[in-house]
Amino acid sequence: MSLIKRTLAIIAAIVLFGTGTVSAQATNDTVVYLITCNPGTETYSIYGHSALRIVNNVNKTDLVYNWGVFDFNTPNFAWKFTQGRLDYMLITEQMEDFLRTYLYERRAVYSQRINLQPDEIRTLMTLISINLRPENVRYRYDFFYDDCSTRIRDLIEKSLGNKLLYPPEETIEHFTFRDLTGKYQAQYPWLRFGIDLLMGLPGDKTASFREMMFLPVDMQNGLSETLVKREGKMVPLLSNPEILLDFELPEAKGSRLLAPENVFSAVLIVLIIIIPLLKNRKIVNGIDIGIFLIASALAVLIIFLSLFTGHQQMKFNLNILWLNPILILCLIQLILNRSGIIWFRIVFFISIIFLVVHFLLPQDFNPGVLPLTLIIAYRSSARSAFSWNPFTLK
Repeated sequence: MSLIKRTLAIIAAIVLFGTGTVSAQATNDTVVYLITCNPGTETYSIYGHSALRIVNNVNKTDLVYNWGVFDFNTPNFAWKFTQGRLDYMLITEQMEDFLRTYLYERRAVYSQRINLQPDEIRTLMTLISINLRPENVRYRYDFFYDDCSTRIRDLIEKSLGNKLLYPPEETIEHFTFRDLTGKYQAQYPWLRFGIDLLMGLPGDKTASFREMMFLPVDMQNGLSETLVKREGKMVPLLSNPEILLDFELPEAKGSRLLAPENVFSAVLIVLIIIIPLLKNRKIVNGIDIGIFLIASALAVLIIFLSLFTGHQQMKFNLNILWLNPILILCLIQLILNRSGIIWFRIVFFISIIFLVVHFLLPQDFNPGVLPLTLIIAYRSSARSAFSWNPFTLK
């Protein structure tokens, strides 16, 4: 959206909200909608998007309040994102400009009226006006607990108070955060592998009904099942569903045959067949250096994300059991052309124990982890000088 149009949208928002006090007449002519956008194909858009649309028929304004914006031009963008210190922000834009983006991306957009009474709309508008203050317009993004969807959920909860009734928890089918995000990653198996690898134990927490609303489509479904108490009666929170843009969900790209678990399994089989046939020890050493270099890099990444970032989802990552710091010691031994038998034996036994007990651990592991661990176990066993091992290097 152009700078001029965005400036006009912000001015309109200031006129609409003022200092947080709005006349009853203006509120009676104000309608609030939940906007839900289908997933896209970019990594940051595969989970969909949510926004609030507020239409005021007196002031002739039709504005979208969007909490899902980040600035690629932020200094040290990648580093701040890695550290979990990237701020998202609330922007105001004209509805036609908002839709133009999704028309270009060919993503479906749905609208549902939020059944709010005038006093509740006044409360909502006051809360949004507070969000629009310069000191509040940016916020520290948290994928599970503070994103474009949870911000809207929280505003609705504060506007309605105890009149808002979620379905009883015992009637809801519950999933972990990892399961909930995984269904959006299903057609991107390599992305899912990477996220599963980096996500720690917090991802295996079972989400409550309201916690599931960190995902836009899940919030749309959840709020569609939510009721509001009105003079002794229960009425739906959302009504008048409307399709503003109608597109099919993006189709999966690539073949499932190239999923990580299949590729790593094929690599393992090739290594088992080829390495015993190689007569040149330098080539074998080069292969092992490559394997332990990749494993060591992943180990360093997991250690860093577990200890030195603000991404709470990446804390307490049990992948560190098989991607452990001892791999780095093995890599050093290979580079220095030393035997390092003791370190390779430790890695071998850790890998085997992990493979045996991983299903008993409280964290779910991506299927691609198993053949990768087997590759590490295979090559560490070859350098452990076990007399019983047919793969031991001569």
